[in-house]
Amino acid sequence: MFPFMMFDWTMVIVIPGFLLALWAQFKIKRTFAKYDKFDARGGITADRVARDIISRGGIQVEIGRVSGNMTDNYDPRSRTLNMSDSTYGSRSLAAIGVAAHEAGHAFQHAQGYFPLSLRTNFVPVANFGSMLGMPMFFIGLFMGYGILIQLGIVFFAFAVLFGILTLPVEFNASSRAIRILSDGGYLTPEELPAARKVLNAAAWTYVAAAVVAVLSLVRLLILSGLLGGRDD
Repeated sequence: MFPFMMFDWTMVIVIPGFLLALWAQFKIKRTFAKYDKFDARGGITADRVARDIISRGGIQVEIGRVSGNMTDNYDPRSRTLNMSDSTYGSRSLAAIGVAAHEAGHAFQHAQGYFPLSLRTNFVPVANFGSMLGMPMFFIGLFMGYGILIQLGIVFFAFAVLFGILTLPVEFNASSRAIRILSDGGYLTPEELPAARKVLNAAAWTYVAAAVVAVLSLVRLLILSGLLGGRDD
């Protein structure tokens, strides 16, 4: 059999998503690197900014440090704001923007922001679906077990839903961050656009991940014959 006859045409469906993901990763790395070279005029470090924001807000959150580059995150289960090596102790506009973004997640948690609560509770199901959905589907497809195919689609759909739920959470945290940096006087009006560009670039990584997940689900539906039919 010639190689082109073994080509699964449905893979074409997810290619735009993967290209978008590559572009998003390139964009955030380039944008962060660009504005990581410019220190805020106030001279305060990103971890100090995060601590001050949390303190002013009167919420109980631990500030921690994690290894890596741009691995910053807020863990609502332990109420910990973890800052990466690339942001902790940095005075750059990029790092301060990221610190404020994670502080935004802390405020979401403290104020009971519904999309964050929903996403947090959805994590175990999403992890389960992400880990087992695809393998279960293709085992079912190979073995001809319809029930495995259907279960695989359902489980993977949980992971897709998680990616979609992530979008309002991240966009809201970024909008909170810009408002906090402005109202708190952490950045000047001239410096705010740089932080906004870093956060907008980061947002594209979540958009790309959601697009890849949705397109992958569409591919599974086509392969299963539930969408558009499938040739055996």
